[in-house]
Amino acid sequence: MVEFLKQNIRKIRYVTSIVSVALMVVSLVALGARGLNMGLDFTGGMVTEVQVDKSLTSNDLLNTLKPELGEFTSVTHSDDAGRWVIRYPIPEAGQTIPDINQVLSKVSHQVSVVSSSMVGSQVGDDLVDQGGLALLISMMCILGYLCFRFEWRLASGSLLALIHDVVLVLGFFAATQMEFNLTVFAAILAILGYSLNDSIIIADRIRELLVAKQSTPTETINDQAVIATFSRTMVTSGTTLMTVSALWLMGGNALEGFAVAMFIGILSGTWSSISIGTVLPEWLKLEPKHYLPVEVDSAP
Repeated sequence: MVEFLKQNIRKIRYVTSIVSVALMVVSLVALGARGLNMGLDFTGGMVTEVQVDKSLTSNDLLNTLKPELGEFTSVTHSDDAGRWVIRYPIPEAGQTIPDINQVLSKVSHQVSVVSSSMVGSQVGDDLVDQGGLALLISMMCILGYLCFRFEWRLASGSLLALIHDVVLVLGFFAATQMEFNLTVFAAILAILGYSLNDSIIIADRIRELLVAKQSTPTETINDQAVIATFSRTMVTSGTTLMTVSALWLMGGNALEGFAVAMFIGILSGTWSSISIGTVLPEWLKLEPKHYLPVEVDSAP
């Protein structure tokens, strides 16, 4: 595997860069054409906590509730056995809110509504504004850090890799119309930090090699940097993917969106750091002289 990587790393970097650009275009088209399927956290809806038979599972409840309450109905297990939190859209004007007791009585001998509340659309609008502001601030902070840490040609590769990862996740959710809620948004913020870490490790190695091997072409420097950090990247990404996969398989409906977003973000973050993060600085003509001390003319 290592020998194959050494012999083909440059071809791999260039091919994956082309694939990344193509996926970004597809994701942007999906976002523009279909948009995101905003969850109840952003659009508003009803939140009802019920107590039912302890033998019922989330699938039993969803199969009963969705035909009555709508496709975007979700259930989350509460602390006590048999207690569930149901989220569903507010009925349109002219429609009545279905009776939860009557709906669940088809599958449960005992139904008790513990609490019921409405999340207004105004709260959802505020969450959208605050979420967008949080994403903007985090990106600006990352941009400032990259500009301080690296020369702009090298920093631009890491920044574009971050944008690539976020666009891919948003494009996937737009294309599949999976619910985009607060847990998915939290995953996107986590992806930013994870992808940034990968990009910084490789960029830092590139900077070291540029100074140490000033006569070596930048393309070769980038190849060597990727190979030197490859094992570390695979171990980190592999162990994180195992954890996210466990959340995906065993976390249930409540964590499905978070796990899917993290899974896609980790995969894209790994290859974008290797491809976009190294190829873009080459296109911008990064050279060792950009990291060498500037000679000051002492002549009067």
